[in-house]
Amino acid sequence: MNDRPEHPERRSSTTALVEVAQLDLRYEGCRLRAPAVEARLLSAIAAGGIQEPLQGVEVAGVRILLNGFKRLRCAQKLHLATVPFVALAADETAGIVWLLRASNDHALSLLEQARFLDELKGTGGLSVAEIAPQVGRSPAWVSLRLGVLAALSPLVRGALFDGSFPVYSYLYTLRPFRRLKGAAAIDEFVAALRGKKLSARQIEQLAHGFFRGPESLREQIRRGHLALPLQQLKELPEDPDGGSEFERVVVADLEQAQKLLVRLMTKSADPSRLSSRPFRAQAHLLCAGLLSRLPAFTQTIQKLHDHCG
Repeated sequence: MNDRPEHPERRSSTTALVEVAQLDLRYEGCRLRAPAVEARLLSAIAAGGIQEPLQGVEVAGVRILLNGFKRLRCAQKLHLATVPFVALAADETAGIVWLLRASNDHALSLLEQARFLDELKGTGGLSVAEIAPQVGRSPAWVSLRLGVLAALSPLVRGALFDGSFPVYSYLYTLRPFRRLKGAAAIDEFVAALRGKKLSARQIEQLAHGFFRGPESLREQIRRGHLALPLQQLKELPEDPDGGSEFERVVVADLEQAQKLLVRLMTKSADPSRLSSRPFRAQAHLLCAGLLSRLPAFTQTIQKLHDHCG
Protein backbone atom coordinates (compact mmCIF):
# COMPACT_ATOMS: atom_id res chain seq x y z
CA MET A 1 0.00 0.00 0.00
CA ASN A 2 2.19 2.80 -1.30
CA ASP A 3 2.69 5.13 -4.23
CA ARG A 4 6.10 3.77 -5.19
CA PRO A 5 6.57 2.25 -8.63
CA GLU A 6 8.93 -0.63 -9.23
CA HIS A 7 11.20 -0.49 -12.25
CA PRO A 8 13.96 -2.89 -13.29
CA GLU A 9 16.23 -0.02 -14.39
CA ARG A 10 16.20 1.91 -11.11
CA ARG A 11 19.63 3.26 -10.32
CA SER A 12 21.34 1.46 -7.47
CA SER A 13 21.54 3.93 -4.60
CA THR A 14 21.85 3.85 -0.85
CA THR A 15 18.79 4.53 1.24
CA ALA A 16 19.38 7.29 3.77
CA LEU A 17 17.34 8.57 6.68
CA VAL A 18 16.58 12.24 6.06
CA GLU A 19 14.76 14.82 8.13
CA VAL A 20 11.21 15.48 6.99
CA ALA A 21 11.76 19.24 7.15
CA GLN A 22 14.70 19.01 4.73
CA LEU A 23 12.72 17.57 1.81
CA ASP A 24 11.91 19.91 -1.08
CA LEU A 25 8.22 19.44 -2.02
CA ARG A 26 8.10 21.48 -5.22
CA TYR A 27 6.53 18.58 -7.16
CA GLU A 28 3.79 17.77 -4.65
CA GLY A 29 1.24 19.45 -6.93
CA CYS A 30 2.06 16.93 -9.67
CA ARG A 31 0.61 14.06 -7.63
CA LEU A 32 -3.06 13.36 -6.97
CA ARG A 33 -4.31 13.25 -3.41
CA ALA A 34 -6.45 10.28 -2.40
CA PRO A 35 -7.79 10.77 1.14
CA ALA A 36 -9.21 7.24 1.49
CA VAL A 37 -5.98 5.60 0.31
CA GLU A 38 -3.96 7.88 2.55
CA ALA A 39 -6.08 6.99 5.58
CA ARG A 40 -5.40 3.27 5.05
CA LEU A 41 -1.73 3.98 4.51
CA LEU A 42 -1.60 5.96 7.74
CA SER A 43 -2.83 2.93 9.70
CA ALA A 44 -0.25 0.68 8.03
CA ILE A 45 2.62 3.08 8.76
CA ALA A 46 1.47 3.57 12.35
CA ALA A 47 1.62 -0.19 12.83
CA GLY A 48 4.79 -1.07 10.91
CA GLY A 49 6.59 2.11 9.92
CA ILE A 50 7.51 3.20 6.38
CA GLN A 51 8.55 0.03 4.59
CA GLU A 52 9.54 1.54 1.22
CA PRO A 53 11.81 4.59 0.87
CA LEU A 54 10.58 7.85 -0.58
CA GLN A 55 12.08 8.64 -3.98
CA GLY A 56 13.48 11.76 -5.55
CA VAL A 57 16.71 13.38 -6.64
CA GLU A 58 19.51 15.13 -4.81
CA VAL A 59 20.79 18.27 -6.52
CA ALA A 60 23.48 20.45 -4.91
CA GLY A 61 22.70 18.98 -1.52
CA VAL A 62 18.93 19.55 -1.86
CA ARG A 63 16.72 16.45 -1.70
CA ILE A 64 13.78 16.97 -4.05
CA LEU A 65 10.86 14.57 -3.56
CA LEU A 66 9.19 13.06 -6.64
CA ASN A 67 7.42 9.98 -5.29
CA GLY A 68 6.15 9.20 -1.80
CA PHE A 69 4.07 12.24 -0.88
CA LYS A 70 1.35 10.12 0.71
CA ARG A 71 3.93 8.45 2.93
CA LEU A 72 5.43 11.82 3.78
CA ARG A 73 2.09 13.29 4.86
CA CYS A 74 1.45 10.20 6.96
CA ALA A 75 4.87 10.63 8.59
CA GLN A 76 4.02 14.26 9.38
CA LYS A 77 0.69 13.24 10.95
CA LEU A 78 2.53 10.67 13.07
CA HIS A 79 5.17 13.26 14.04
CA LEU A 80 8.03 11.21 12.59
CA ALA A 81 11.21 13.27 12.40
CA THR A 82 12.93 11.23 9.68
CA VAL A 83 11.95 9.14 6.65
CA PRO A 84 13.90 6.76 4.37
CA PHE A 85 14.89 8.39 1.07
CA VAL A 86 16.61 7.14 -2.09
CA ALA A 87 17.87 9.22 -5.02
CA LEU A 88 16.71 8.00 -8.44
CA ALA A 89 19.00 10.09 -10.63
CA ALA A 90 21.49 12.94 -10.68
CA ASP A 91 19.06 15.70 -11.70
CA GLU A 92 15.35 16.53 -11.83
CA THR A 93 14.84 15.82 -15.53
CA ALA A 94 16.44 12.37 -15.28
CA GLY A 95 14.44 11.61 -12.14
CA ILE A 96 11.15 12.56 -13.80
CA VAL A 97 12.04 10.50 -16.87
CA TRP A 98 12.77 7.49 -14.65
CA LEU A 99 9.43 7.92 -12.88
CA LEU A 100 7.52 8.15 -16.18
CA ARG A 101 9.25 5.05 -17.51
CA ALA A 102 8.36 3.27 -14.27
CA SER A 103 4.74 4.36 -14.75
CA ASN A 104 4.43 1.74 -17.50
CA ASP A 105 3.11 -0.47 -14.67
CA HIS A 106 0.35 2.11 -13.98
CA ALA A 107 1.98 3.51 -10.84
CA LEU A 108 1.12 7.01 -12.08
CA SER A 109 -2.35 8.01 -13.19
CA LEU A 110 -2.91 9.62 -16.59
CA LEU A 111 -3.10 13.10 -15.03
CA GLU A 112 0.04 12.57 -12.97
CA GLN A 113 1.85 11.47 -16.11
CA ALA A 114 0.54 14.60 -17.81
CA ARG A 115 1.81 16.90 -15.05
CA PHE A 116 5.30 15.41 -15.15
CA LEU A 117 5.35 15.55 -18.96
CA ASP A 118 4.36 19.19 -18.72
CA GLU A 119 7.31 19.76 -16.36
CA LEU A 120 9.67 18.18 -18.90
CA LYS A 121 8.21 20.30 -21.68
CA GLY A 122 8.16 23.55 -19.74
CA THR A 123 10.87 23.58 -17.09
CA GLY A 124 13.02 21.00 -18.86
CA GLY A 125 12.63 22.72 -22.22
CA LEU A 126 12.08 19.45 -24.10
CA SER A 127 9.87 19.03 -27.14
CA VAL A 128 7.30 16.25 -27.56
CA ALA A 129 9.62 14.55 -30.06
CA GLU A 130 12.48 14.66 -27.52
CA ILE A 131 10.37 13.48 -24.58
CA ALA A 132 8.77 10.46 -26.30
CA PRO A 133 11.89 8.26 -26.76
CA GLN A 134 13.21 9.16 -23.31
CA VAL A 135 10.08 7.90 -21.57
CA GLY A 136 9.75 4.92 -23.92
CA ARG A 137 6.46 6.06 -25.47
CA SER A 138 5.18 7.38 -28.79
CA PRO A 139 4.79 11.11 -29.52
CA ALA A 140 1.02 10.52 -29.72
CA TRP A 141 1.05 9.10 -26.16
CA VAL A 142 2.81 12.23 -24.91
CA SER A 143 0.61 14.62 -26.92
CA LEU A 144 -2.59 12.98 -25.70
CA ARG A 145 -1.68 13.51 -22.04
CA LEU A 146 -0.51 17.06 -22.57
CA GLY A 147 -3.78 17.73 -24.40
CA VAL A 148 -5.88 16.38 -21.53
CA LEU A 149 -3.97 18.57 -19.07
CA ALA A 150 -4.24 21.68 -21.26
CA ALA A 151 -8.03 21.24 -21.41
CA LEU A 152 -8.37 21.50 -17.61
CA SER A 153 -9.44 24.84 -16.22
CA PRO A 154 -7.69 26.02 -13.01
CA LEU A 155 -10.81 25.17 -11.00
CA VAL A 156 -11.12 21.63 -12.36
CA ARG A 157 -7.40 20.98 -12.13
CA GLY A 158 -7.40 22.06 -8.49
CA ALA A 159 -10.39 19.86 -7.64
CA LEU A 160 -8.88 16.79 -9.31
CA PHE A 161 -5.43 17.10 -7.79
CA ASP A 162 -6.56 17.93 -4.25
CA GLY A 163 -8.88 14.90 -4.24
CA SER A 164 -12.14 16.84 -3.85
CA PHE A 165 -13.53 15.58 -7.18
CA PRO A 166 -12.87 12.07 -8.51
CA VAL A 167 -10.62 11.81 -11.55
CA TYR A 168 -12.56 8.82 -12.89
CA SER A 169 -15.80 10.82 -12.99
CA TYR A 170 -14.14 13.70 -14.80
CA LEU A 171 -12.43 11.55 -17.44
CA TYR A 172 -15.31 9.20 -18.20
CA THR A 173 -18.42 11.23 -17.34
CA LEU A 174 -17.67 14.94 -17.73
CA ARG A 175 -15.22 15.08 -20.65
CA PRO A 176 -17.88 14.10 -23.24
CA PHE A 177 -20.11 16.89 -21.92
CA ARG A 178 -17.22 19.36 -22.16
CA ARG A 179 -17.19 18.98 -25.93
CA LEU A 180 -20.94 19.61 -26.07
CA LYS A 181 -21.50 22.19 -23.33
CA GLY A 182 -18.16 23.98 -22.96
CA ALA A 183 -15.62 24.48 -20.19
CA ALA A 184 -17.69 27.00 -18.21
CA ALA A 185 -20.51 24.50 -17.68
CA ILE A 186 -18.02 21.87 -16.48
CA ASP A 187 -16.55 24.38 -14.01
CA GLU A 188 -20.02 25.12 -12.69
CA PHE A 189 -20.82 21.45 -12.18
CA VAL A 190 -17.49 20.59 -10.53
CA ALA A 191 -17.76 23.62 -8.21
CA ALA A 192 -21.21 22.46 -7.10
CA LEU A 193 -20.13 18.87 -6.34
CA ARG A 194 -16.58 19.49 -5.12
CA GLY A 195 -15.93 17.79 -1.80
CA LYS A 196 -19.38 16.18 -1.59
CA LYS A 197 -18.00 12.60 -1.42
CA LEU A 198 -20.46 11.22 -3.95
CA SER A 199 -20.15 7.88 -5.70
CA ALA A 200 -19.24 7.69 -9.38
CA ARG A 201 -22.80 6.53 -10.09
CA GLN A 202 -24.33 9.50 -8.26
CA ILE A 203 -22.07 11.94 -10.11
CA GLU A 204 -23.05 10.33 -13.40
CA GLN A 205 -26.75 10.70 -12.59
CA LEU A 206 -26.34 14.33 -11.54
CA ALA A 207 -24.26 15.11 -14.63
CA HIS A 208 -26.96 13.87 -16.98
CA GLY A 209 -29.55 15.82 -15.01
CA PHE A 210 -27.42 18.97 -15.00
CA PHE A 211 -26.46 18.95 -18.66
CA ARG A 212 -29.63 17.48 -20.15
CA GLY A 213 -32.33 18.24 -17.62
CA PRO A 214 -34.48 21.30 -16.94
CA GLU A 215 -33.18 24.58 -15.48
CA SER A 216 -34.94 23.88 -12.17
CA LEU A 217 -32.84 20.74 -11.71
CA ARG A 218 -29.63 22.59 -12.60
CA GLU A 219 -30.43 25.30 -10.07
CA GLN A 220 -30.89 22.75 -7.27
CA ILE A 221 -27.51 21.20 -8.11
CA ARG A 222 -25.84 24.65 -8.25
CA ARG A 223 -27.13 25.39 -4.75
CA GLY A 224 -25.79 22.09 -3.45
CA HIS A 225 -29.25 20.69 -2.73
CA LEU A 226 -28.46 17.23 -4.07
CA ALA A 227 -30.78 14.89 -2.18
CA LEU A 228 -33.89 15.91 -4.12
CA PRO A 229 -32.25 15.83 -7.59
CA LEU A 230 -30.77 12.41 -6.87
CA GLN A 231 -34.17 11.12 -5.77
CA GLN A 232 -35.86 12.64 -8.83
CA LEU A 233 -33.29 11.09 -11.18
CA LYS A 234 -33.62 7.74 -9.45
CA GLU A 235 -37.38 7.77 -9.93
CA LEU A 236 -37.26 8.62 -13.65
CA PRO A 237 -39.13 6.04 -15.72
CA GLU A 238 -37.22 3.77 -18.06
CA ASP A 239 -36.34 5.27 -21.41
CA PRO A 240 -39.30 4.78 -23.79
CA ASP A 241 -36.93 3.26 -26.34
CA GLY A 242 -35.74 0.74 -23.77
CA GLY A 243 -32.12 1.97 -23.66
CA SER A 244 -30.17 2.36 -20.45
CA GLU A 245 -28.35 5.56 -19.53
CA PHE A 246 -25.02 4.01 -20.54
CA GLU A 247 -26.46 2.99 -23.92
CA ARG A 248 -27.71 6.53 -24.53
CA VAL A 249 -24.23 7.88 -23.81
CA VAL A 250 -22.71 5.43 -26.33
CA VAL A 251 -25.26 6.48 -28.96
CA ALA A 252 -24.38 10.15 -28.34
CA ASP A 253 -20.67 9.34 -28.68
CA LEU A 254 -21.30 7.50 -31.95
CA GLU A 255 -23.25 10.47 -33.29
CA GLN A 256 -20.44 12.80 -32.30
CA ALA A 257 -17.79 10.52 -33.86
CA GLN A 258 -19.74 10.39 -37.12
CA LYS A 259 -20.00 14.20 -37.23
CA LEU A 260 -16.29 14.63 -36.50
CA LEU A 261 -15.29 12.13 -39.20
CA VAL A 262 -17.36 13.95 -41.82
CA ARG A 263 -16.03 17.33 -40.68
CA LEU A 264 -12.40 16.16 -40.78
CA MET A 265 -12.76 14.63 -44.24
CA THR A 266 -14.37 17.82 -45.55
CA LYS A 267 -11.79 20.19 -44.06
CA SER A 268 -8.84 18.01 -45.06
CA ALA A 269 -9.91 17.76 -48.69
CA ASP A 270 -7.94 20.87 -49.69
CA PRO A 271 -4.29 20.45 -48.51
CA SER A 272 -3.35 23.89 -49.86
CA ARG A 273 -5.21 25.47 -46.95
CA LEU A 274 -3.28 23.38 -44.42
CA SER A 275 0.30 24.29 -45.20
CA SER A 276 1.72 26.26 -42.26
CA ARG A 277 4.65 24.67 -40.46
CA PRO A 278 3.04 24.80 -36.96
CA PHE A 279 -0.09 23.08 -38.28
CA ARG A 280 1.86 20.41 -40.16
CA ALA A 281 4.01 19.64 -37.10
CA GLN A 282 1.01 19.20 -34.80
CA ALA A 283 -1.18 17.45 -37.36
CA HIS A 284 1.60 14.99 -38.23
CA LEU A 285 1.81 13.82 -34.61
CA LEU A 286 -1.94 13.64 -34.14
CA CYS A 287 -2.46 11.79 -37.42
CA ALA A 288 0.19 9.26 -36.39
CA GLY A 289 -1.71 8.66 -33.17
CA LEU A 290 -5.01 8.25 -35.00
CA LEU A 291 -3.51 5.90 -37.58
CA SER A 292 -2.00 3.73 -34.85
CA ARG A 293 -5.46 3.35 -33.28
CA LEU A 294 -7.36 3.01 -36.55
CA PRO A 295 -7.17 -0.82 -36.86
CA ALA A 296 -8.39 -1.33 -33.28
CA PHE A 297 -11.10 1.33 -33.74
CA THR A 298 -12.29 -0.24 -37.00
CA GLN A 299 -12.38 -3.68 -35.41
CA THR A 300 -14.35 -2.37 -32.42
CA ILE A 301 -16.90 -0.59 -34.62
CA GLN A 302 -17.22 -3.67 -36.83
CA LYS A 303 -17.90 -5.87 -33.80
CA LEU A 304 -20.45 -3.38 -32.49
CA HIS A 305 -22.10 -3.21 -35.90
CA ASP A 306 -22.30 -7.02 -36.11
CA HIS A 307 -23.58 -7.28 -32.55
CA CYS A 308 -26.33 -4.72 -33.12
CA GLY A 309 -27.25 -6.11 -36.54
